[in-house]
Amino acid sequence: MPNALAMKQIKIIIEKHSDGYVAYPLGIKGAIVGQGNSYEEALADVKSAIRCYIRPLA
Repeated sequence: MPNALAMKQIKIIIEKHSDGYVAYPLGIKGAIVGQGNSYEEALADVKSAIRCYIRPLA
């Protein structure tokens, strides 16, 4: 049975900085951050980090 975190929608904030993009989820405790040279890269990176965070709990 999946855990509650795996079932809920997670809001992700993506910020543009001078040297790229940084993404992080709201409402998840811990240091989960993604980064990339583009919006899409940062989003994919943080989604991967979230999956790795959730997987051990499932």
